[in-house]
Amino acid sequence: MRLVAAVAAGLLLVAPCAPASALSNESAGKAVAIALPLLAGGFSLYQGDKTGFAQLTVDTLLTVGTAYGLKQIVREKRPDGSNYGSFPSNTSALAYAPAVFMWDRYGWQYGVPAVAAATYVGWTRVDARQHHWYDVAASAGLAIISSQIFTTRYHPRGLNYDAMIQPDGGMVHLSYNF
Repeated sequence: MRLVAAVAAGLLLVAPCAPASALSNESAGKAVAIALPLLAGGFSLYQGDKTGFAQLTVDTLLTVGTAYGLKQIVREKRPDGSNYGSFPSNTSALAYAPAVFMWDRYGWQYGVPAVAAATYVGWTRVDARQHHWYDVAASAGLAIISSQIFTTRYHPRGLNYDAMIQPDGGMVHLSYNF
C-alpha cells in the first residue's frame, strides 16, 4: 500500500500541471521515466538502504550511459524519419534501470509494478514513432545486464523470522543480520 501511495505522489510531483486530456501519451511516458528512478531512490532511502541507493545510482548511470554511447555509434533512423538517433532508447533505459533494480533488489512484489510502468514508457516511445520496438527491447536488455552485475538482494539488518505450519508439524526460523 505504501508503494502505491509513493508511486501516486511521485507521479503527481513529476507530471506537468495540465488537464489529463492535454497530457499526451508521450509526455506521460516521459514523466513516468523521470519518476521511476526518483521513486526507486526514495524507496531505498526510506528503507535505510544506502547500499541499494548506491547500486541504483550505478545501475542507472551505466544503463543510460551505455544507451547514450550506443546511440552515438549506431545510426538507426527513427520511425518518424526526424533523425538517426533511434537505437537504443535513452528514455526507456532511464525507466527500465530502476525498474529492474527494484525487482532484483527488493523482489517481484516491487518489481512487477515498476517493470509495468517501464513497459508503459517503452510503449509510449514506440507509439510516438520515436523508436522501434527493438530500440526499447535493447534498453531493457541493457538494464537487465547492468542490474545482474551490480545489484544484490536486500537483506534488512536486525532480527528476521519466519514460521511455517503444516498438518504434520511446523517450523520457526529466526536469524539476525549484522
